[in-house]
Amino acid sequence: MKITAQLTDESVLEELGARLAGARLGRNLTQAALAEQAGVSKRTVERLESGAVATQLSGFLRVCRVLGLLEHFEHLVPEAVASPMEQLKRQGAKRLRASGKNAAAVAPKKWAWGDAT
Repeated sequence: MKITAQLTDESVLEELGARLAGARLGRNLTQAALAEQAGVSKRTVERLESGAVATQLSGFLRVCRVLGLLEHFEHLVPEAVASPMEQLKRQGAKRLRASGKNAAAVAPKKWAWGDAT
């Protein structure tokens, strides 16, 4: 199954869990062996593979590291790169804050009797 924005969160977690199970089986590892190598409990591996949401992200990362999948996270959340014009404007300085100017809509002025339209 392809992971798309139309899938529910539960469906995505189940698909990720199935993919982790497939990667584990492809490396001929038991859940217990994977858990030991990753430094997590066997129950954590079971939850990850079933798509349970109660697992911690650090456990997920440890399991992915053992399975050799951590390098693929670069594609999941790519590094933000400013446009060439933005880089010139900032002269190499890294952006640390959002201005918020365009993010929030300006609240309209309340109308009162006697105001011209």
